Amino acid sequence: MNSYNAVLARNTENAPKGTGLYSQTVAFSHYNNLSAQLPIDPKSGKLVAGGVKEQAEQCLKNIKAIVESIDHVMSDVVRITVFVKDIQDVDVVNEVYKTFFPTYVPAQTVVAVAALPMDALVQIEALISNGEGTIPNAPQAGDLIKLTNNTVNAPTCPLSTQTVSFSHYNNLSAQLPIDPKTGRVVEGGVKEQTAQCLKNVKAILESIDVPLDDIVKINIFLKDLSDIEAVNEVYTTFFPDSGIARAAAYFPARTVVSASALPMNSLVQIEAVVSHGDGTPPQAVEDRHGLIIEANNTENAPKCPLSTQTVTFSHYNHLSAQLPLDAKTGKMVAGGVKEQTEQCLKNIKAIVESIDHVMDDIVKVNIFLKNIEDMDAVDEVYKTFFQNGIPARRTVGVSALLEDALIQIDAVVSNAEGTPPIV
Repeated sequence: MNSYNAVLARNTENAPKGTGLYSQTVAFSHYNNLSAQLPIDPKSGKLVAGGVKEQAEQCLKNIKAIVESIDHVMSDVVRITVFVKDIQDVDVVNEVYKTFFPTYVPAQTVVAVAALPMDALVQIEALISNGEGTIPNAPQAGDLIKLTNNTVNAPTCPLSTQTVSFSHYNNLSAQLPIDPKTGRVVEGGVKEQTAQCLKNVKAILESIDVPLDDIVKINIFLKDLSDIEAVNEVYTTFFPDSGIARAAAYFPARTVVSASALPMNSLVQIEAVVSHGDGTPPQAVEDRHGLIIEANNTENAPKCPLSTQTVTFSHYNHLSAQLPLDAKTGKMVAGGVKEQTEQCLKNIKAIVESIDHVMDDIVKVNIFLKNIEDMDAVDEVYKTFFQNGIPARRTVGVSALLEDALIQIDAVVSNAEGTPPIV
């Protein structure tokens, strides 16, 4: 990695510390990547007293403390992800949420999961704009602006914006299988619901003049993981979406997550991270045009016909979730959660090294665990790969994983050189 941009990890005493294994926020280029915040009082290090209302407030207080510690404000948040233990708690969480975002609302994803660290009822994470960038001792890119957009051709929500753009990325709110005309979940099963989610994603992108093939990362939240084959059947009718993409057999990076429940009792929910080639002004013209999407696969990590191992655009690499599969055999590694954690991270390392990067370039790690009680064993392996505790991190417990794995890990990696046009 060259010195043009630098990974900047920061912590404040006003929010819970990450036990030395991860940082509260890691900035790179024009984004700050925050670790998921639990409802922990930073003074006591314990969960706050009370129910989900008090816990939601503490999570957001912790986010606000981190945001303010890096000289930002809550309106700089571009995406919020809310994990709850009980989907019925969402209304209570929303009442608190509105007090932190009284006017502007970021893109948002809400999902119920099987378990959260420390037996918390709620966990919230945020992605923050970083207008000044992270260029050491050099003039910055100027006061980039945040662009928000909603279209009547996709479902609208008073608590979220359909897409929030900043610099070279569009961050979409997770799309439920809602017909925008009726405001209701479409009739049918998981195939019909998947098609509606992707139709909503496509409508949002078309409203900002962006094609579906500009998506760099897709996250699919499924109520029943056994539905993945039906989802994939629909998925391949949307991707690839153009002659150029079909010629290259391009699929975005992808993560599939088992949800214990989804809003409106949906069977599936889909969110997307999308490239934004022209950026958000006042970037100079020469900074705004000609960036390319670079998709990469290596033989040293497991391949999937429906996803790319890593998709790079501008200053970020987005990795597909890695299961504990041996790249040579395509089978699950022998052993328990320690061996599986090691294999996931070996796969990530192989992908990162295949694009001429190193593990210290990772800015965010997302861990999905079949048994949240395995976290100590996971951390024992984790710290051998991340000795400096730099990446921000999220951990959630899920009821199931593909291939009946015990753990799945994905990552976001910095890309100092960016992705200029191929000459």
